[in-house]
Amino acid sequence: MPALTDADFLAATADRLAALPTVRAVALGGSRAQGTDQPGSDWDLAVYYRGPFDPADLRALGWEGEVSEVGGWGGGVFNGGAWLTIDGRSVDVHYRDLDVVEHEWAEAEEGRFRVEPLMFHLAGIPSYLVVAELAVNRVLRGELARPAAYPGKLRRTACERWYGTARATLAYAAAHHAPHDRRAEAAGALAVAAAQTGHAVLAARGEWVTNEKRLLERAGLRDVDDIVAEVGRGSVPEALERARVLFEETVEAAGTASREERPRTPLPGT
Repeated sequence: MPALTDADFLAATADRLAALPTVRAVALGGSRAQGTDQPGSDWDLAVYYRGPFDPADLRALGWEGEVSEVGGWGGGVFNGGAWLTIDGRSVDVHYRDLDVVEHEWAEAEEGRFRVEPLMFHLAGIPSYLVVAELAVNRVLRGELARPAAYPGKLRRTACERWYGTARATLAYAAAHHAPHDRRAEAAGALAVAAAQTGHAVLAARGEWVTNEKRLLERAGLRDVDDIVAEVGRGSVPEALERARVLFEETVEAAGTASREERPRTPLPGT
């Protein structure tokens, strides 16, 4: 049983993380920061550091669990962390290099990003995920700049790229899996395309995404569950076509709403 209240546990843990060499800030993320946590939800904490960060310093705190090296989770923007048990609670600590975060912020402002593979994520993660964290996470120690708004250029480029990838994913499944009744492959491609479309919809709306856990609900794509079931019991080509129509209509609706809510700039001379 935990010995501390949640507030005391969070304060004590943040203090110890903030005291690590090169750490400039500590933030609370995930469902705990967004108010969507359930009983037993993990605690997601990010350590923002400037310069070299040595995981040995984190191990030296003596908490039970696994501490990765920097780059141990793939080497991209999500560059490592730890799975720990602290005062009876499950805690994930994420490494965040401030130089990398600031670079990806500047890229996002220009509408540029890349998609990186990451365990447990069907569609992978966009490099602007670390910018999304700045926007939604709760700073516990130190100071972090926050995006004033979702970058306008990113709304367009992210929607176009994610939805273009989703269309290609579905088209491949229709051309190469459906004719051979490869249902598992078709269902997998459909699930990936749904996640890609979810990213496209939320980008069009200018809504930050930090993971895929509630992505389909937020994007209004939960009906895809019935279509995935249809792949297992009915016509694969018809199911994929239903998915294509659902995705197209949802993205178009998000784009229309986005255009309507943006302030209109008067034409010169009007």
